[in-house]
Amino acid sequence: MNIVPSIMATKKSGPKTLRSTVTKIYLLTASALEESNITHSEHIPEWIIGRIGEEKEVSILGSEGPIIFKVIEEVKAEEQHYNLIADSSYSLAREALGSLVGQITKERSKKVEVNFYGLDQEMITGAIVGLELALYRFKEELSFGAISFFNDGKKVTKSIVDSALSIAQSINTARHLVNLPANILNPVTYANAVKKYFAKSTTMKVTVYDEKKLAKENCGLILSVGQASATPPRIVHLKYRPTGAKGKPTAIVGKGITFDCGGLNVKSGAGMGVMKKDMGGSATVMGFATWLEKSGVKKKVDLYLALAENSINELASRPGDIYTSRNGLKVEIGNTDAEGRLALADAMDIAITQKEKPEVLIDFATLTGAAKVSMGDFVTSMFANDDELADKLLKASQKNGDLSWRMPLYRPYYKGFKSNFADMNNMSKVKGGSIGAALFLEKFIGDTKWAHFDIFGWTSGFRPSLAQEGGSGQGVETLIGYFQN
Repeated sequence: MNIVPSIMATKKSGPKTLRSTVTKIYLLTASALEESNITHSEHIPEWIIGRIGEEKEVSILGSEGPIIFKVIEEVKAEEQHYNLIADSSYSLAREALGSLVGQITKERSKKVEVNFYGLDQEMITGAIVGLELALYRFKEELSFGAISFFNDGKKVTKSIVDSALSIAQSINTARHLVNLPANILNPVTYANAVKKYFAKSTTMKVTVYDEKKLAKENCGLILSVGQASATPPRIVHLKYRPTGAKGKPTAIVGKGITFDCGGLNVKSGAGMGVMKKDMGGSATVMGFATWLEKSGVKKKVDLYLALAENSINELASRPGDIYTSRNGLKVEIGNTDAEGRLALADAMDIAITQKEKPEVLIDFATLTGAAKVSMGDFVTSMFANDDELADKLLKASQKNGDLSWRMPLYRPYYKGFKSNFADMNNMSKVKGGSIGAALFLEKFIGDTKWAHFDIFGWTSGFRPSLAQEGGSGQGVETLIGYFQN
């Protein structure tokens, strides 16, 4: 199973599928339109230039093929919300070029030239990322020719193109994993594929905790989640240690419920429909791992995938059952559909008790429907126990157009997890589901600085760059931005 999609912006289709035309894209800022003389092989009448300024997107037919002009909106700092949920120059450029992919592929030209005017390196990177994201398809081949990039008439350097492709392909990896069906991607095949992918890596070492090792480690919670499945749970540890890395490691944990039927508290048919995406947090972590391995980042990072399938048979956990976590807390099952927090809890405890104790722990999980209700599809609910860590992550999410908003860890709500028979219940009786889930996880982090992202992980149609229905790769750009700083 190939877990990384083979989509490349420089991909070429067979000659029979392409037309002998050249599609030329001009992506420019409004100021560049006013101040610069656009170099072009053909004369562009003044009235066309005027239309570009008024309409923001104009298509004309040149002697070699179609010519498309697209003006990027100027970045506007917002006084409200500390500018943390405003568009960035990177995200505006990403969506601007991403929105043109439909026209590019429709033309099926043998060559595509993308010309940037007035864009800085960050915007050029964003634009190429948007192009690559919008080209991704799960099942079909897109027909387009060789693509080249020019900035103010000069060819964009290979390092900039490669950097952008690395970002986009890591996001597409996360999307592709979410899009894989649960009969192909289960805890066992997932763990094996990750191990195979990094088998020859010099910076990433993979360790798999199978059901025997999980039992030996007393990981009673994740074992309880997967005990009704034909494919037993796994925790996958990816240890990134490049030459020259110093300091304490950062731990990143992803929820990987490869399918969630709800267990004995079975979901409705509609609620179960896209539950192959319940491993979206692990997909975020895995997508980021593919970028990290090639990034050259000189930091120690430990990544964990908490993998299980929440299924039903005579061995399924029941409401009222009590299981012991790796850190010794006894948890009563109030609802078998609150399983993601159980899988995460044992993985988080493994993360914080390693010989090299992490300074920071970050987790990503498609954890609650309440987060989607409060924030919608496009903005992630983020919780943190440290203000400095929260600020860094929020700024990274805004800069990279992967928006998050900090939610409160209102600890009085933890009383909702009271159990008469165990240390805690896995289901709170207090409203505020996303807050409650975060408070549950907080019991398994010790004194570590921690941030929790309750993601949706699925496309909403809001972003032109995410043309393929399915996984969105939410969270990958936030992590990349955080580690680039």
